Amino acid sequence: MSIRDVYIVDAVRTPIGKFGGALSSVRPDDLAAHVVKALMDRTPSLDPARLDDVYFGDANGAGEDNRDVARMAVLLAGLPVSVPGVTVNRLCGSGLEAVIQAARAIALGDASVVLAGGVESMSRAPWVLEKPERAFPAGHQQLHSTTLGWRMTNPRMPAEWTVPLGEGAELIADKHAITREQQDAFALASHRKAAAAWEAGLYDGEVVPYEGADLGRDECVRDNTSMEALAKLRPSFRTDGTGTVTAGNASPLNDGAAALLLVDEEGLTACGREPLARVRASAVTGIEPQLFGLGPVEAVQRALTKAGRTFADLTTFELNEAFAAQSLGCLAEWPELDPAVVNPRGGAIALGHPLGASGARLAGSVAHQLAAAGSGTGLAALCIGVGQGLALVLER
Repeated sequence: MSIRDVYIVDAVRTPIGKFGGALSSVRPDDLAAHVVKALMDRTPSLDPARLDDVYFGDANGAGEDNRDVARMAVLLAGLPVSVPGVTVNRLCGSGLEAVIQAARAIALGDASVVLAGGVESMSRAPWVLEKPERAFPAGHQQLHSTTLGWRMTNPRMPAEWTVPLGEGAELIADKHAITREQQDAFALASHRKAAAAWEAGLYDGEVVPYEGADLGRDECVRDNTSMEALAKLRPSFRTDGTGTVTAGNASPLNDGAAALLLVDEEGLTACGREPLARVRASAVTGIEPQLFGLGPVEAVQRALTKAGRTFADLTTFELNEAFAAQSLGCLAEWPELDPAVVNPRGGAIALGHPLGASGARLAGSVAHQLAAAGSGTGLAALCIGVGQGLALVLER
């Protein structure tokens, strides 16, 4: 059986809203439907009925995303009911996992035209209540937030595995002797690059605002932040004087959606468009849960090896910035990587990190950057809570 080439024809995303911000009134299934419809509208020559499947990443699923948000998006976007949809969950890597699974289906000949993406509304993530062990309990019951992090943790899990995500970032800062100042400087650079990219119109070709929401660009970008302003923020996780991770050098809580159109050669002809990029290779790895932030280290190495490429070949590298400490920890373990190619248009500390959507945003951004450059090799990678790393190599 021959492996088919897989092309990314187009990629779109919403502006990313802050927690409780401009997109907080929009249901996640509506956010997902919006990018699905926008993507199809940009390729009018493609009959929507030709879509073989829709893959969507979603890290929550407990609320209005309604378990299978991919199928909900298909129906809400007005696509033919014959178009199926499947929702995948690899936590922070869910959106990229959706892209990888869609590409794999095309490469194996199971599909020709597939839409893949991700969505998250952290603002609208519900509280959940465990079922009582017996009927009609007399005592109070506890609600658990589904916005982020561990909940209803299995007591068999070792305590060192279930530390808060921010404490995991602190452990990485300890491991690599990453200072508070280095983290704040990394965060400041993310905001400056993001603000410059928006000012230069570099996001105009991929961002599709949600009608009815007053949001034209990513809501968390701080054009005027400074080292002085960042230095005033208190550590969020360690309060004993050793803490370095703050709200300023970590990604915020966010709402947003992203989607990509992937095809084989036959699908490319049906679209009548030049592709942005071609899918080359991917890899996923596991690591100790508390060191989740270093998950991309091995995944990136494996993906590059599969692609027959090295760090020297990279035109651009979109590394998700869950925390500055986490990103700097990964960079410390890639001494041969030129940091200038990493997140040239800003990263998640500035742009935002709507969990299930982030991986699709990264893949779409890499594809658009490769198209703008005309040629090259790009890489998208994320760390994942509970200790995983995911990476995708694209080429043009």
